[in-house]
Amino acid sequence: MRVVITGGAGFIGQKLAAALLKRGELTALSGAPEAIDKLVLFDHVAPAGPDDPRVERITGDITDAAAVKAAIGDAASIFHLAAVVSAAAEEDFDLGVGVNLDGTRNVLDAARALPHAPRLLFASSIAVYGGADIPATVEDDTPLTPQTSYGASKSMGEFLVSDMSRKGFIDGRALRLPTICVRPGKPNKAASTWVSSMIREPLSGVDAVCPVSPDSAMACLSPRRIVDIFIRAHELPAADLGDWRSVLLNGITVTAGQIAEAVERRGNEHKLGRIVWEPDPGIQKIVDGWPKGSRSAKATALGFLADESIDEIIDAFVEDDLAAQIASLD
Repeated sequence: MRVVITGGAGFIGQKLAAALLKRGELTALSGAPEAIDKLVLFDHVAPAGPDDPRVERITGDITDAAAVKAAIGDAASIFHLAAVVSAAAEEDFDLGVGVNLDGTRNVLDAARALPHAPRLLFASSIAVYGGADIPATVEDDTPLTPQTSYGASKSMGEFLVSDMSRKGFIDGRALRLPTICVRPGKPNKAASTWVSSMIREPLSGVDAVCPVSPDSAMACLSPRRIVDIFIRAHELPAADLGDWRSVLLNGITVTAGQIAEAVERRGNEHKLGRIVWEPDPGIQKIVDGWPKGSRSAKATALGFLADESIDEIIDAFVEDDLAAQIASLD
């Protein structure tokens, strides 16, 4: 079977690719397990590993409908992860809408054109919630009130996934992700990038800048958990998801101050870089408009579980990515 990951050069795309190759199979259109003989990684920059003969790397623009259609091919399964992150989408409206909405339309239209209904997983975000009146912890029945262009585009993508599933064009499922940390590599333009930076840089012996106040809170989930959830979500029968194909994922709530304390506890194991507090009103405003936590009975019932603590998230980063992160600094 042919499996496609858009955003395949991203860190989650790379981790998902490695996990799928190790697994070797997914539930096919027939409902039975089938071997993955082609895994396509599609992105606007050349995707790196994994080094495996089953992997095909395609460089292209998600806003180019013809390029997307060629990459999708006759895919049985699609993981649509490609996106412009929050602060970048807020700074450049045309870029954000072009990638996050028009790009999603291109993926969905390519899937709809197939003679079969592929399973399609869409990575949404808890940025679909927003504003001063949202509860500190969002739940399954919390209305969608995005206050950023990123969140608005993700909301529209969710509605399309459910509607196209209703019509039988695709077998879709959309997952609302909390902040995923720790991201290896360098800081990006996501308004939440400070969460990873506060852990990644100090543990690598590098100073980190935190642009928000110590009491700023975020709902977080580790890369390990999200990759497991993506695969589990793909494998679930459509009937388990119901007519509304969106699922809010559970995340643990941590503040910037709690992250700093958790990193400080690692001082006996690592030579730590400093955390420098430099307020950025623009970032603070975006973060203040997001939920502080997420709790979903639907996600729990489906087996989508959160990490136990910020220390567990840090443990996973140390085990999976820290050595490579330090090596990348040389």
